[in-house]
Amino acid sequence: MKDLKPGQIVKELDKYIIGQDDAKKSVAIALRNRWRRRQLDKDLQEEIAPKNIILIGPTGVGKTEIARRLANLTDSPFYKVEASKFTEVGYVGRDVESMIRDIVELTVNSLKARQQDAVQEKAARTAEERILDVLLPPSSQGGVVISNEIDIVETVKKDDQNHTKTSTREKLRKMLRSGKLDSRQVDLEVADKSSPIVEIFSNTGIEEMGINVKDMLGNLMPKSTKRRKVKIKEAMKLVTQEEASHLVDMDQIKTDAVTMVEQSGIIFIDEIDKIAGKEKSQGPEVSKEGVQRDLLPIVEGSSVPTKYGIVKTDHILFIASGAFHVSKPSDLIPELQGRFPIRVELNSLGASEFTRILTEPKNALILQYIALLRTEGIEIEFTKDAVGKIASIAVDVNSTTENIGARRLHTLMEKLLEDFLFAAPDIEEKKIVIDAPFVEEQLMNIVGNEDLARYIL
Repeated sequence: MKDLKPGQIVKELDKYIIGQDDAKKSVAIALRNRWRRRQLDKDLQEEIAPKNIILIGPTGVGKTEIARRLANLTDSPFYKVEASKFTEVGYVGRDVESMIRDIVELTVNSLKARQQDAVQEKAARTAEERILDVLLPPSSQGGVVISNEIDIVETVKKDDQNHTKTSTREKLRKMLRSGKLDSRQVDLEVADKSSPIVEIFSNTGIEEMGINVKDMLGNLMPKSTKRRKVKIKEAMKLVTQEEASHLVDMDQIKTDAVTMVEQSGIIFIDEIDKIAGKEKSQGPEVSKEGVQRDLLPIVEGSSVPTKYGIVKTDHILFIASGAFHVSKPSDLIPELQGRFPIRVELNSLGASEFTRILTEPKNALILQYIALLRTEGIEIEFTKDAVGKIASIAVDVNSTTENIGARRLHTLMEKLLEDFLFAAPDIEEKKIVIDAPFVEEQLMNIVGNEDLARYIL
């Protein structure tokens, strides 16, 4: 983060997201401020709260993508959740604290996977020795190699009685590394991961009650193993994975995960506009204001119990987003508004932005389809006027039906190339050019029929 200046953050976001400069600037400043806070004295660090952000704009303009790319850029723990999934306690839904438990769980799994990758080489060496022990048990004598029911090497000449065992093991090692034994089978003792399923029904929810049930049962019951007959190639993978898990320090991972979430976690709360505004419907319904009040202490800063320890949410960065078609940010309760001091409006996308989205980003949609069809040996090329035509059709469909932003391009591209994608393995013509007349022929019949467009596009 020391070298990642706000301008550089915006440049990195520009590689994936077209336009929305104000939003990129705001999140870049928020991210840099987190690094600045960590350079201060401990006492002052605790006083500086993160400046949470509300991104306001229609669907498909890049709100989620900005938050996701931001997290990837800084390797921060990231979790996305829809505000509409939360309900007040007593109703069917998710407890608001579950998002903290989920982000910690994701971070623990991520750190565990990284550490396992780091010790793969050492684990592979240990696994090799274990497999060799199965092929040549320590108790076996003479030059006969025992491999349960299948003889891998029938005999080894006894040139030297004292070194027969060593030379046999080394010969097996060479055969194992060269892959000559991959298709052979061995009996292997592996850990039995199956565990009893326990369901707990309670008005406080399964998440809260079942938090440590699996761990508790695992500690009470003895570790069970089972014998499996597997090919040596698969056995190497299984044993390497098992050895890697033994080499990982889970206690340190849990501590590091909690610290990472507390200091650099990013939680993206989508659809926050769905819990804003006054209730107008009749009958029993969960109050939107109630959900906001449940959300408030998490955003404000509180201590949430998880199975990995207590997590403080004081310095987690919350980025909320919503279209706010019906409601407006001022419809949120004042306390929650105060916890999201930065508000950024994202612009709707037009034909020029759609054209750039199709071609410019690293993961541009046209590049994706070119790569997909190249796997079938087909080279597909889009002319400049074809790209412009797709963009203008996307604008027209968004204006006459529901405006879903850049997501409309996915629908149009899939419909446009549907026949090629279906027949690709059998197409003899390996060079295909997509031009504007072809785009018009494929899509305008649907676009012209407004009722049909509503269903298909």
